[in-house]
Amino acid sequence: MSNQTDLASVWRGLWDVLLKERPPARVVARQRYYPWLVIGTVCIGAFMGQADASVAQLVLPVLERQFDQSLSAISWVAIGYTLTLGVFLPIFGRLADLFGRKMLYTSGFLLFILGSGLCGAATSLDMLVGFRVFQAIGAALLQANSIAIVVTAAGERHRGRAIGLQAAAQAVGLSAGPAIGGALIHALSWRWIFWINVPFGLAGAVLGWFVLPKTGLVDPDRRFDWAGVAMLAPTLAGLVLMINEGQQWGVASPAFAVCALAVCVLLPLFIWREPKISAPLLDLYLFRRHAFWAGNLAGLLSYAMLFGVFFLMPFVFDRAYGEGPLAAGLGLTVIPVALGLLSPISGFLYDRAGPRALTASGMVLSLIAFALLELVMGGEGSMLPTLGALALFGVGQGLFTSPNNSSVMAAAPRGRVGQAGGILNVTRSFGTSIGVAAASAVLSWRLAQATGGPQGTLHASPAVMLEAAHYVLALFALFALVAAALCWVRPEINPEHSPADGAE
Repeated sequence: MSNQTDLASVWRGLWDVLLKERPPARVVARQRYYPWLVIGTVCIGAFMGQADASVAQLVLPVLERQFDQSLSAISWVAIGYTLTLGVFLPIFGRLADLFGRKMLYTSGFLLFILGSGLCGAATSLDMLVGFRVFQAIGAALLQANSIAIVVTAAGERHRGRAIGLQAAAQAVGLSAGPAIGGALIHALSWRWIFWINVPFGLAGAVLGWFVLPKTGLVDPDRRFDWAGVAMLAPTLAGLVLMINEGQQWGVASPAFAVCALAVCVLLPLFIWREPKISAPLLDLYLFRRHAFWAGNLAGLLSYAMLFGVFFLMPFVFDRAYGEGPLAAGLGLTVIPVALGLLSPISGFLYDRAGPRALTASGMVLSLIAFALLELVMGGEGSMLPTLGALALFGVGQGLFTSPNNSSVMAAAPRGRVGQAGGILNVTRSFGTSIGVAAASAVLSWRLAQATGGPQGTLHASPAVMLEAAHYVLALFALFALVAAALCWVRPEINPEHSPADGAE
């Protein structure tokens, strides 16, 4: 009996040391500007997450040379990360309500920097993909908790300014990522795009421990939808695998059949089960609202285009234009810079005009940008016109993203705003995975047809590379057309307040 008591004491001690939340340092908490210290700490994670997401696309041509693998295999460096994010975001959002946001957020920093260090040390592609998945678990812990910490710290009076600061940190990270990554690859090696995360992540973890407040109210309802996780995760993974690997496997292969069976069985089961339980992983009731499902689907297509372009263009710059990583990184920067400049303007206009015209116009501009890329890409002196078309694409994304996200949240009843935010996060991550997988699949297919060789870009001539890239752009143009139609036909939502509970 004494041994059991001692063991219980040890476990309680470990809980107190490792998991139990501590209050912030007194010298920090008593400062008048303390809430802004909390928001600044969260902005570190926001910057790192977006910088890592954008720079990971830039390094793919280098990794293709380094590991001499097929394009579909290399793409999993990006897809494994975003897919893991999509699966774990709703899980960690719920666990934060059960165990506290501070503990999970600081743990996220530690997992992220450990995963980053391991990614930089990877000696094979399989190791790198595995470590990227591990890194994404840390990133999911950060993203799932950040908005709740910011909103709580800022209070009602400063909520808009605080969310704006976090969005600005994300925009700066997305903009700076390609340029920083290109410089690191050019001056050092691809490994440093991961190792650079370590000192910043350590600073974020230390600040998080001493600055972030304890979670005020922890949900006493300890139920968690593990069965929903067991159905959703294989469904998302199976769908992405079918898109990315279908060309290489063949539709008659056993692997493709297993993935198709998982999607066709588990997805309907998930949709049937979730509304019937009291604590679902995702509140599918929200999809009964036209503005909600249309906005989420348009957002999925938008993120698919954005990160699909981030995947495609480094190969175009490298293989077709003969540009190095530094020039490619600077070239890609025009997209997030344009997006970041337009986002505050579109948010301001949304408050006055609503989402329909802004979001539809943004997708039409994206469609025009793809048409321009089809015309100018590959011609003599085409680098500058290509950058101009990419900037126009960034403008379209900037007009679309902020009003679309705001309208999706406004479509949710007041009591389901948290669930709506979780679904929006899943949609964003899954759309990113779909975009990279689709771009990889179409590019691999056209290159294999044209060269009759391996499904990669290493053995393709500049002309063949550009011809294959045009097919990817045509697919994204179709995405933009569908998204524009969804934006135009969805009902307007009053920007100033959400609909009442129960309204359809």
